[in-house]
Amino acid sequence: MQYRIIALSVFVILAGCQTVLKTEPAAGRLSTGQKVLVDDGSCPPGQVKQVTGSVPGKPRQKECVPMPD
Repeated sequence: MQYRIIALSVFVILAGCQTVLKTEPAAGRLSTGQKVLVDDGSCPPGQVKQVTGSVPGKPRQKECVPMPD
C-alpha cells in the first residue's frame, strides 16, 4: 500500500513539470492543440513563448506567458 502512495506522489510531481525548449519544433511536429514552451529570447524577461499546434495550412498560435516555476 505504501508503494502505491509513493508511486502516485511521484507521478503527480512529474506531471506538473514541463520542459522548456530552446527552439520551436519543426513544421509538422506539433499535433493540433498541442502546446509547448519555447525560451528563444523573443519574450520579455520572466516570460516564455507558448506555441500551440494548428491544423495543416494554418499558422501556429504564439503568445508570451509567465515562466513556469
